[in-house]
Amino acid sequence: MMRSVESRTFNAWMRKAAVVAALALLGACATSDHPPAPRDAAAPEYKYLIGPLDTVNIIVWRNPELSLSVPVRPDGKITTPLVEDLPALGKDPTTLARDIEKSLSRYVRDPVVTVIVTSFAGPYSEQIRVIGEAARPQILAYRQKMTVLDVMIAVGGLTDFANGNAATILRTSEGDKLYSVRLTDLVKRGDISANVEMKPGDVLVIPQSWF
Repeated sequence: MMRSVESRTFNAWMRKAAVVAALALLGACATSDHPPAPRDAAAPEYKYLIGPLDTVNIIVWRNPELSLSVPVRPDGKITTPLVEDLPALGKDPTTLARDIEKSLSRYVRDPVVTVIVTSFAGPYSEQIRVIGEAARPQILAYRQKMTVLDVMIAVGGLTDFANGNAATILRTSEGDKLYSVRLTDLVKRGDISANVEMKPGDVLVIPQSWF
């Protein structure tokens, strides 16, 4: 069931991104008509949530035989000694640790568990997606205070055919609101005033220039 829900979520993000890409390409000859993205966007109370393909290190105090590092399966669950198919998707490490303690309490007296995330992908709903005229379009794990400059460095910058100043951010956390970003000014001209913060779930769409 969880795998089906995650698959539908991923497909929904990709459909939204495809629509935005098509609209951006239609207006690629001009700069964006959307409001500029706010410079500050990160929420101070943000907590990292565990996603499929993350790796978590589970430490059970005084029980080294129960302590190990395990991957989160594509269906969002983990399996450890004495604990099978425990959902981890969308939980922060502390919540997952308490859930493991509850499951282990049937076999271990007063278990104390610590969960440390050592490899990060995050849930689909919080990943940053870059499509269009980036050198290496890809999906990135969101990091607190991540900026559009961080994203552009990760994807290798703009292609020679990009209309970077007509790029847009689709902000799914705000009901798919569109913001304009000046990537050419930022990446090609070093205008740091064009640098803005990203939010979990943002889709960065970079259109092609026709001239």
